[in-house]
Parts: sequence; C-alpha cells; structure tokens
Amino acid sequence: MWGNITLLEFLSLGREVPASRPWPRFVLDGKSWRQLVERMDAAEWVLLAEWGEPDEVHAALRDEETGDIAIASRSSPDRRFFAIGQVRPGAVRMERAIRDLWGLAPEGLEDQRPWLDHGRWGSRHPLASSPAPAAAEPYRYKFLAAEGDQLHQIPVGPVHAGIIEPGHFRFHAQGETVVRLEERLGYVHKGIVAAMTGKPVADAARIAARISGDSTVAYSLAFARAVEAALGCEAPPRAHWLRALMAEIERIANHLFDIGAICNDAAFAIMLSHMGVLRERLLKATESLFGHRFAMDRIVPGGVAVDIDEAGVEALRHVMRDVGKGFKKATALYHETPSLLDRTNGTGIVHGALAHRFGAGGFVGRASSRGHDARRVPGYAPYYTLDFMVPVRAEGDVNARIEVRIEEVRASLGLIEQILARLPDGPVRMALPSGAGEGIALVEGFRGEVIVWVRVSEAGTVTQVHAHDPSWFQWPLLEAAIEGNIVADFPLCNKSFNCSYSGHDL
Repeated sequence: MWGNITLLEFLSLGREVPASRPWPRFVLDGKSWRQLVERMDAAEWVLLAEWGEPDEVHAALRDEETGDIAIASRSSPDRRFFAIGQVRPGAVRMERAIRDLWGLAPEGLEDQRPWLDHGRWGSRHPLASSPAPAAAEPYRYKFLAAEGDQLHQIPVGPVHAGIIEPGHFRFHAQGETVVRLEERLGYVHKGIVAAMTGKPVADAARIAARISGDSTVAYSLAFARAVEAALGCEAPPRAHWLRALMAEIERIANHLFDIGAICNDAAFAIMLSHMGVLRERLLKATESLFGHRFAMDRIVPGGVAVDIDEAGVEALRHVMRDVGKGFKKATALYHETPSLLDRTNGTGIVHGALAHRFGAGGFVGRASSRGHDARRVPGYAPYYTLDFMVPVRAEGDVNARIEVRIEEVRASLGLIEQILARLPDGPVRMALPSGAGEGIALVEGFRGEVIVWVRVSEAGTVTQVHAHDPSWFQWPLLEAAIEGNIVADFPLCNKSFNCSYSGHDL
C-alpha cells in the first residue's frame, strides 16, 4: 500500500508539533497510528523508546535506511492505543508500564499483566489525569508456565546475596538446564517522572543525574542536550569536549569493573582485583579533576559546572597511560587462561536476528552483530571530529560481550588522548535563554543509547519528561541468553549484560 515511503514521509501525513527539536514530532489519529504499527512490521523503522502522558502516547523512531529520527504521538481521549508490541517485542514491557503509570490501555497486546505496578502504590495509574484508587492488596504475579517432564522452578530474589538492586528471577529448569527464565522487575520504581515534573530545569538536572548511578554522566548529558534542544541553544565548544571526556571516563570505569566481575563469577577473582585497581585510579582522578568520583552534577544544561587546567590535563594523561598499561596486562591474562575462556565461550548466546528484532544497542547489540553507536549515528559534538572504532562481533556469547567491552575500553582510551590534545579554549557554560519548547537527545552511555525527552515551559520548568535506559531492550534478551544453559552459568550471563534496575524502574 505504502511502497517505499520513508518514516518522515509517512509521519508528515499527521500534524507536526511546533518547537520540537532537533527532530520533529507528529500527532497521528487512531487510523494513522494503526497504519504506522502495521507498516513497522515490514519497514526498517526501529523503535527507540515509547512513553506516555495523561492522554497521549509517544514513540521515538528511527528509519534505518535514511537515518531520520522522529517522534510519533497518538492522542488517546478514549485512553486506548493500538499496541506497537504486536510487531516490536521490545515495546511489550514499555506498553505494560504505560498502562501502569498513565492508565492508557495497549489494544492487541497479548501480555496485559502489570509491569512496574506491584499493587503497593498509593494509587493506580498515578500519572493519569485522574489516578485510580489503590489496589486492595498486592498483586499475585502470574509467571508464564513451562510444561515438560521433570521440570522444577527456582525462584531467585528480589533480595540477593550481594549489594545489588532488587529483581526477581524465576527459573524453570530440567535438572541443571534452564528451560525458561522470566524476570520480575519494578522493585525500585521511584516516580522519576513525577519527581522531575514541575521542577526548574536546574533542579530536574540533579534528579536526572541520579536515575542510574553508574550512568550519571550519560543521563546528565542526555538531559542537558534535550533541554538545550528544547530552548534552541548550544553549549560552548569547550563544554562539549569536557562532556565527552567525562563520558569516556565513565565508559572505561564501568567496563573495567564489569569485565572483572564477569571473571569473578567464573571463580577467577584475580581479574576483579586487577580491574578494580585500575577503576579506582580512574575514579580518584575524576574526583581530583571534577570534584566528584562519578562526575555527578558536573554536566548541566548550558555546559559544564567545572573546568580543568593544564596541570589537570597533564595529570590525567599520566593516569590514562598507567591505566592503559595495566589494562593491557589484565586482558592478556584473560586471553591466556583457557579454563576461564572455556566458561565464557559459547555461553549465553544472543543471536543476531533477536538483537536486531529487539533493537538492542550497546555492547549487548554489538556482540550480536548490531553495530549501532549514537556517537556515530545520529552523532553529536565533539564526536563528529574524533577518530574511533565501533567494535562488532557476531558470536553473541559472554566472551563476545567481554571482547566488545575490551575493544571499547581501548577506543575510549584513544578518544581521551585525542580530547586532551585538542581541547579548545573558551567558556564552559552559558546562561540558558528564556522560552518554551520540546527537546530530545540520544547519547551513547556505556550500556547503549540513553534517551531523554523533555518539555520546558516559558517559566523554565519541566512540564513533561521521559528518560529511557537501554536496559529496556536488553533485559528480555537476558532471558533468551540463558535458555539451554546450566543454572550455574546465570551469574556469568547476567553480569555480561549488567542491565540497570534503577534506570529501568523509573
């Protein structure tokens, strides 16, 4: 019916919303929204994020053929919308969350179970125009059934032995072999949207920095860029380079810890020790340069809150050289330990077709042949002018995810060297102009694409906001990765993903 129509050509049939930047937003009627969903079944239109408002649902989309990005919106006065989850499985949990939070019902979605709402909130549909009364009692969650001879269930969590966030994992196993894994999340839902709505931009930025603690730079950067887009302004050039510097340090620090932790779960604790030492060097350097170990609140709308001098640049060069040398030795140890490689090779495979179907990004997607990186496409300053490699593997197993992380650390070390050599002079922060608008930003966090959409009022307050973590598309793939493996390999698989609970349970 539609031929080779592009995403933008299709969406332009709807009503374009003014002051949506840098990518347009179009409001579709019910018929057009349904046609959009049906068209997505055949088109190379990737779902980036989906969220709601009291009477509207939004989907950020990317046309893989043209690279165009746009937001499709569906006004839902009847509080229903045709579910994208029927053709894009990555949307299923997001649409269940939309129903929980805004009370908008996804029509045609097979799985209608609550997702974030456990029946313990003070009201149901808390973000709706008129929230519903609280549930009479906590929900009894109905896990999916698995049938077969000699199957048994193993419940794990939500409270775990380590100092980690809560999540429940329900295993169906036949002996030691996992037949099915199903996750139950939402235990750390904290009302981020309600907390940020109505706040001045500066106050909302502090909340954004705390959405997922290991990605504080990524979320701060995404929120700042979204606000700047909404207001039609641009941070000073030096600020862009300092932001990239913080982002690459964050990327390295997280990859170092996760590589060590994966090996630790294979009873090779010395790798965790080596990686922990290197990570601590980075965090100490970050605190010395930026005043905070994780650079929290250092990226702000309009620029950055702190600058570094030449002495700081030279000190960081010295630290990065040491980290690079130590990392080379540690990775050699990994590659030269056959008993460790035996645990990681062929374990927890995510096939490329599944990674593409879910739109998985970051090292999870790149280890399964999906090589997207937001620093490249759509790209943002200063990465346009920097030289770096995006590693891609096809095996999709634990080892591939480790190897992608290793290559990403090497690439980030090279990026930091380039940034320090070419850091421009000038101011690091500008005053935000007055005005109103909508903005959206995509940045590449260490897990993948972090997306923030925000609407700012003339008074400089946040009236609507949504933050999307890459874990939304990665958590379901963890369930697929463990099938057919033994229960004892779940820690390896889980840590090789290291999905965010906090970033997911907004």
